[in-house]
Amino acid sequence: MALFVAGLSHRNAPVELREQLAVDEDKLRELLGDIAAAGVVREAIILSTCNRVEVYAVADVPGEARATTFRQLCRHRGVEPASVEAVLYTYAEGDAVRHAFRVASSLDSMVIGEPQILGQVKDAFALAQSCEAVGPALHSLFTQAFAVAKKVRTETEIARHAVSVSFAAVELAKKIFGGLEGKAVLLVGAGKMSELAARHLVEQGVFPVYVTNRTWARAQEMARALSGTAVPFDELSTALAAVDIVITSTAAPEPVIRREMVQRVMHGRRGRALFFIDIAVPRDVEGAVDSLDGVYCYDIDDLKQVVDANIRERVREAHRAEALIDREVAKFLAKQGDVEVIPTIVSLRERLEAIRTGEVKRTLARLPGATPETREAIEALSTAIVNKILHAPITKLRESSRAGSPRSWLELVHELFGLTRR
Repeated sequence: MALFVAGLSHRNAPVELREQLAVDEDKLRELLGDIAAAGVVREAIILSTCNRVEVYAVADVPGEARATTFRQLCRHRGVEPASVEAVLYTYAEGDAVRHAFRVASSLDSMVIGEPQILGQVKDAFALAQSCEAVGPALHSLFTQAFAVAKKVRTETEIARHAVSVSFAAVELAKKIFGGLEGKAVLLVGAGKMSELAARHLVEQGVFPVYVTNRTWARAQEMARALSGTAVPFDELSTALAAVDIVITSTAAPEPVIRREMVQRVMHGRRGRALFFIDIAVPRDVEGAVDSLDGVYCYDIDDLKQVVDANIRERVREAHRAEALIDREVAKFLAKQGDVEVIPTIVSLRERLEAIRTGEVKRTLARLPGATPETREAIEALSTAIVNKILHAPITKLRESSRAGSPRSWLELVHELFGLTRR
């Protein structure tokens, strides 16, 4: 049996494709049942979020299992398999373990260090358990992934800054309006993401806050939590006319805000700008809305630009977190009776990282007037050099391990780089 993970994410697939593949909880149960019935996997977990769709599985023939699983997914969602196959990534065994740990620890997220992904991974795990799709291998993997994610947060400062997609949306709104004091906001949908964005906005002086949702009780509940006002969903057009910022985060399968609706609203606004933050997948705001004068519409992919500006403070801590992940992967694989090359890889990475940080420190000491940008560039350059140096020996070690003859390469790497045995 072999462990593998296959999927697509914000790193390699556009939001249009991700939203086509997004699966809600009820459909996930049905899909897991179909995959189990196909008999190609022994265990399976499906992680479906706004930024990724991934299948973690254990199978006798991983290639066949991957193909069958994604054919089932595409059939459920009415998507052409060829468009998905072109962007799928696959990780096996130790690489799959590392990927699971990085995802749970938010190192693979659009916003490094964001807290939502861990809860989403836990929900996916719990759902698969309830469908009896989790066996000993995936139970062990994800239990450890949760522990590693907690360790990353407690032993690094990767989550010190309040950076998230919701926070990025607020930063973008500030740039559009030049300030948020006294701006009115409407939440369409009462999910956690929209609530987070609303709380960030309120902290920036936004008032009043309106909330609309197809479920009236939920709209009232969130409105009370935000000291806002609930609005019936059928009065959405009226509410749009009264606000400056609209945050959409529903679970609707198609847009709830259309171009014609917004065009009518804009006629009565006398040039006042209307800013849409669409953080739903599938998107809530029709793409054509953005073509209207005075309307600014941004979806999750657009927020990436703001995210890039907000993650600088986390980059240094991410390096520490990656080293921690390497150590935890080594421990996990050792417990699983896996190959003996991982500790050497960890030692090699730590050895070169120690050299890198020492040289950077000495270089910066000779450049007391260096700007933050220069210091960041030196850090990035030195990290890139180390990663390129590491690539060949690490690849060779993994290849030799998979071929069943790692010993000679282990000895060579230890001798060449002066590593101590662990």
